[in-house]
Amino acid sequence: MIFLPRISPYNRCLQFRSTSCHSVSSLLRPCIALNPRLSQVSRAPIRLNSTMAELIEKAKRAAGKAAVDNHYPKDAKFVGIGSGSTIVYVVQAIKELGIDTSATRYVPTGFQSKQLIISAGLTAVEFDAIPEGTVLDIAFDGADEVDDELNLIKGGGACLFQEKIVALQAKEFICVADSRKLQSRLLSNWKYIPIEVAPIAAARVITALKQLGSIEPTLRPQAGSKEGPLKTDQSFYIVDAPFPMLLTKADVAAGQDGSGKSGVWEVDTLASAIKHIPGVLDVGIFSGLTGPQAQASGGIGGQRPLAAYFGMPDGSVSIRKAPL
Repeated sequence: MIFLPRISPYNRCLQFRSTSCHSVSSLLRPCIALNPRLSQVSRAPIRLNSTMAELIEKAKRAAGKAAVDNHYPKDAKFVGIGSGSTIVYVVQAIKELGIDTSATRYVPTGFQSKQLIISAGLTAVEFDAIPEGTVLDIAFDGADEVDDELNLIKGGGACLFQEKIVALQAKEFICVADSRKLQSRLLSNWKYIPIEVAPIAAARVITALKQLGSIEPTLRPQAGSKEGPLKTDQSFYIVDAPFPMLLTKADVAAGQDGSGKSGVWEVDTLASAIKHIPGVLDVGIFSGLTGPQAQASGGIGGQRPLAAYFGMPDGSVSIRKAPL
């Protein structure tokens, strides 16, 4: 078996998303993502050799195919398509099913994923254009990090709000990623939580995050030569907020304190605390109920995936299911 080296959380390589959902070219070909160092405005890529890159892409392709083969409804009417490098292979796998997709509408989580859908010859429909009361049959998306309970960190590509509302509108949400994203606890390798905030409230949100225990939360800058903070598809800013490693529900059940004392938080508790800060549109923590759990309680969908598919370095696929 071939093992991949651990990659710096600040410079993830070969992620198919760019640092903004506005960059079409970054979604149309595999590229090296440029993620900001938390204490610096400058960005620098890490280069992988061609053999390593091929192994990573092979792993992503295998995960995308397995997820589609196991979950794609053959009579699907509405399908959510997320952002991220692995989702390219999800769309490819859908095409390779050889089924009639002419009556299926694909709901993107942002500008990039819309271009991916269109370039594949599928029909895209914006989330706010789907008929009232429509429930998506399924949604596929990636993640920046996944823990043992299938809680996610998302937002490295700046599409977190749209990713969340699409997941919440789907009967099932399936996460597809490569093995580097799987960690026992969130913020083990990926070191910050992306938060989408109103520009007018950014400074106040940063102050509030520091009070919650975040160390040096910063506005994410534009990529390239543009100056100023990055703006999302909603024209909001992204604040990247570092926190200590997050506890799971199992950790709390075992007696650990995840209430925020000394800056130590349980996943759901921190997500709720951040969401209640005035000026926050949404937080890049996806946790709580899965789709079936939400439906059982009278809802529609959940932001925690029902299952996660991880492409492994040897080309195999590891499948994790959300604990009840």
